[in-house]
Amino acid sequence: MNLYEQKALAELKEWQRKVSQKPSIIDKMTKGIQRKTNSLIPDKVHNIMTEAIKNMSKAVLWGSGFITGSPIIKGSLEEREKHVTDKLNFYKKTAALEGAGTGAGGFLLGLADFPLLLSIKMKFLFDIASLYGYDVRDYRERLYILYIFQLAFSSKQRQVEIYNQMLNWDNYVHSLPMDVDDFDWRTFQQEYRDYIDLAKMLQLVPGIGAAVGAYANYKLLDKLGETAVNAYRMRRFKLKV
Repeated sequence: MNLYEQKALAELKEWQRKVSQKPSIIDKMTKGIQRKTNSLIPDKVHNIMTEAIKNMSKAVLWGSGFITGSPIIKGSLEEREKHVTDKLNFYKKTAALEGAGTGAGGFLLGLADFPLLLSIKMKFLFDIASLYGYDVRDYRERLYILYIFQLAFSSKQRQVEIYNQMLNWDNYVHSLPMDVDDFDWRTFQQEYRDYIDLAKMLQLVPGIGAAVGAYANYKLLDKLGETAVNAYRMRRFKLKV
């Protein structure tokens, strides 16, 4: 193991320590606040978010519109992650620009940001999977992408559940349904929607929507990038805490 791999392994262990911790009192309070915020959001917004997540999750499972190339077979971890960093920086800037544009456009454009941001995130994950050498034409790899997404954007309690499932992915994946329609997208969309509701609500506020949209989208991509990198490192090192 070279110096870069040793550093990556140390970062992975620290990330695993944090993500596997049980929910704290603050985590539980945050979940309560999220639910309260949820109840204040108009049904129209809820419906748009729910439908967008449902359609996007099905699109990922079918692979439609996201598969663009073959996986990179050769390359060290350091070489791969240099490309991953470049790709993440590109997508963060893209998401920030998109959030600023829709946030400045008022309520309707603010709502339009939700499915657009979902598309950016999913395209990023497909690209990252290929950079780590995984073939997203394989349905099981597309399932892994959805689990990475859930791991990044779920409540702490749900996050721990997903993490434990992903620890032994090669075995766990065989217990998952192979039919797209059997995927539990309801839990998926509820957790994601609760996670980002407050940021998306602020993006709809006139005057601050552009700034909030740019910052929120940038940070959401940053969180997704950290989660994806460590999720693939975990498979590479096959490490369990």
